[in-house]
Amino acid sequence: MIIIGHKIEDFSFEAFQNGVIKKLKLSGYRGKWLVLLFYPADFTFICPTELAEAADYYSEFKKLGTEIISVSADTVFVHKAWHDNSPAIKKIKFPMAADPTGKLCRYFGTYIEEEGLSFRGTFIINPQGILKAYEIHDNSIGRSIKEILRKLQAAIFVGKNKGLVCPASWEPGKKTLKPSLNLVGKI
Repeated sequence: MIIIGHKIEDFSFEAFQNGVIKKLKLSGYRGKWLVLLFYPADFTFICPTELAEAADYYSEFKKLGTEIISVSADTVFVHKAWHDNSPAIKKIKFPMAADPTGKLCRYFGTYIEEEGLSFRGTFIINPQGILKAYEIHDNSIGRSIKEILRKLQAAIFVGKNKGLVCPASWEPGKKTLKPSLNLVGKI
């Protein structure tokens, strides 16, 4: 599994996007921020709420030079069928990656072997392909895309402002911190 601060491996995969099935590579997104949204499966209960919310915030991510890719163990044909039949999923403009062999899910540590599904996992990758943040949790807990956007904004800020860090619940325009190593005798 990949760890924070390491460069991600390159993977090729099929994706459904804007009515078209295409072949993509993770390396094709170098130079941009990338958010991977792993989810259990199409035609489920929580997943359309998350992906519809991601679609609602997609323009905000694009303004930050970021691409979103959703990933499940479904095929591109199931993605297309879901897109064609769900008003919530019809809103999606970002690539919906197919990982029917679980290769991507296994690499990112989200694959549930006994179920053939993925946990909900969010991965934020910088333009150089370095993993900056991730979160994996139980499939019964939906994510907040607004919080993922906030984490992305913090990652972009610290990437551009060496030596500064973002405190809890930081948002753009709020005060940041400059860590000091001169703490000896002050604690």
